[in-house]
Amino acid sequence: MATAETTLTTGKQSIFRSSAAQKLLAFAALIVIFVVFSILSPFFRTPENVVNILLATAVNGVLALGVTFIITTAGIDLSVGTVMTLSAVMTGLAISIYGLPVPVGILVGVLTGSTAGLINGLVISRMRVPPFIATLGMMMIARGLALVLSTIETGTVKPIYFSDTPVFRQITMGSVLSPLLSPIAPGVNVPNAVLILFIAALIAAFILAKTVLGRYTVAMGSNEEATRLSGVNVANWKTAVYALGGTFSGLAGVMIASRLNSAQPALGVGYELEAIAAVVIGGTSLSGGQGTVLGTIIGAFIISTLTNGLRIMNVPQEWQFVVTGLIVILAVYLDILRRRRS
Repeated sequence: MATAETTLTTGKQSIFRSSAAQKLLAFAALIVIFVVFSILSPFFRTPENVVNILLATAVNGVLALGVTFIITTAGIDLSVGTVMTLSAVMTGLAISIYGLPVPVGILVGVLTGSTAGLINGLVISRMRVPPFIATLGMMMIARGLALVLSTIETGTVKPIYFSDTPVFRQITMGSVLSPLLSPIAPGVNVPNAVLILFIAALIAAFILAKTVLGRYTVAMGSNEEATRLSGVNVANWKTAVYALGGTFSGLAGVMIASRLNSAQPALGVGYELEAIAAVVIGGTSLSGGQGTVLGTIIGAFIISTLTNGLRIMNVPQEWQFVVTGLIVILAVYLDILRRRRS
């Protein structure tokens, strides 16, 4: 009987510690936050504000998808925010300054992010520079390049506007879903940015769960030395993971440029913290070896919902940062406790 009880208890603990349980807890927290703010402010639950939350989640969510892969390897990337900004500036230069077609400009922006991620990966895997230092350096490089490149047209640091290419703004702010939603939600336009986020999430989930890159990502985070001894070229695969993370940053750069209809060279600082927060809150362990795309999306919605609700309640922005920081610390502490019990 004692053995049976022990087995049952162990089984319950195993279920509680599972990835599914972590995602369920995060989703429950999202529901609680939404209900509380809905009670405190009737405006919070209006369709217009819900669309605002979805739109605010789109860019941060795409950034967080790339960070999910990197943190799953037990790495970190502090450069995703400024790489996003650099990608937006490169997109602006290609389309607005040099007059290239919009698809080419988008490709330039995404490849800018991929290149920055590739450099991060090479510095970390080949030069053996710690991820924190390597990506901190890239964060400063990308920020500086974004400011320098934005001076090409005027000689001073100014935003690059897409006023001559209105189709570019429709990439994120248009709504291909509106005709489908009009029978059930007339007048509600869900921006294309939300659709892009969920398509990117599906691609990320497929890569993580169904491809060799995804399997090696988890393996490297679980035990990098054992993975190397198994014959896996860890350096190459780790470089590929950082390049993939940079690709998502490039996509986020194109999205934010389209949403703002301009490339803002001073933007980007702080986005990396929100992306990392979304990943950690969603259940991806900072110790590596466990990543969840669905959890990351839930975490991104928690961050944007909380920020939106606090703003509606007229909470000063500095206190919004305090609340977000406390939530991140709590999420990391819970992950540490779960790891210890495992």
